[in-house]
Amino acid sequence: MRWWLIPLLAVAAWFAYTLTPFWSLYGFAAAVQAGDAAAIEQRVNFRTLRLSLARQISAAVKADSNALDPRERQRIADAAAAVALPVMESALTPQAVIDLLDDGWPQGADLAAPANRHERRDGLRIPDLGRLLRYYVSSDMRGFRSVVIPVPPDHPRHEQFRIRLRLRDWGWRLVDIELSDDLRRRIAEKAVAAATRLRDGRPASDKAPPEAPAPRP
Repeated sequence: MRWWLIPLLAVAAWFAYTLTPFWSLYGFAAAVQAGDAAAIEQRVNFRTLRLSLARQISAAVKADSNALDPRERQRIADAAAAVALPVMESALTPQAVIDLLDDGWPQGADLAAPANRHERRDGLRIPDLGRLLRYYVSSDMRGFRSVVIPVPPDHPRHEQFRIRLRLRDWGWRLVDIELSDDLRRRIAEKAVAAATRLRDGRPASDKAPPEAPAPRP
């Protein structure tokens, strides 16, 4: 065997290996579009996904309250995190993941969607080989066991959400969803507003309590 074949074989082996997560991505995208919750549950590590979303929401809440003084900002941030995180954790079900990935926006989270939100066709869809190739070209391989993939692959960075697949037990599983900038901001705004109401002792409707009747003479 000629020595120069060794590096060529190594490059070919590495290229073949980098294709394996995209075979899994193809099946994952098909499960999302079919609404197959059972298939999604098998392909997602919900524990690591919860931790990732908790960090993202906490960071977004702190950034959204930066205009306040430090002491007030910390109180608002702590209260907002207490409001937002349980909601997000309870929403992390296979169906909620489908709801988020099919177009990048969680309709079930009761958030006002932007007017220019992507249509379903711009979510995690792989209708043909050309689309799969765009995902491959735009992806970022992180070592041997992790790959980050922007969705949709041909949109500006601030309009994308990013998913991370990690190799475990001979299969690639979803471990992280980096939310789009707009979605993080809207979650933070809603959490801060709810925390402010709680801090001020106001009900959700922001109505003042009725005044007590004046005592009779």
